[in-house]
Amino acid sequence: MEARKIYNRVNVLRKDLGMTRKQFASRLGISYQTAGYLEREMYNPSLDLAFRVSELFELPVEMIFSVVPMPAITRQYLQKLMSLKDAQNGSDTRAI
Repeated sequence: MEARKIYNRVNVLRKDLGMTRKQFASRLGISYQTAGYLEREMYNPSLDLAFRVSELFELPVEMIFSVVPMPAITRQYLQKLMSLKDAQNGSDTRAI
């Protein structure tokens, strides 16, 4: 069985945090080259690596990785931030 392509938002999220690819790779314990392949969607991460990426960005795995092409993150990212803010204020209305 052929592996499915895994789409991701790693590049956008890494840049949003102001992190270089080398810093990203170091934080995850992977090589700079692996980080590049991951960002260019030329490498499907292991389940463990997907969870480490999720923890680094503090986002659910499904907001970072998908088996279908992903829409622009702007609207979803803003919704996530708003839901986290609501949760902190005591009204957990997560749209995720």
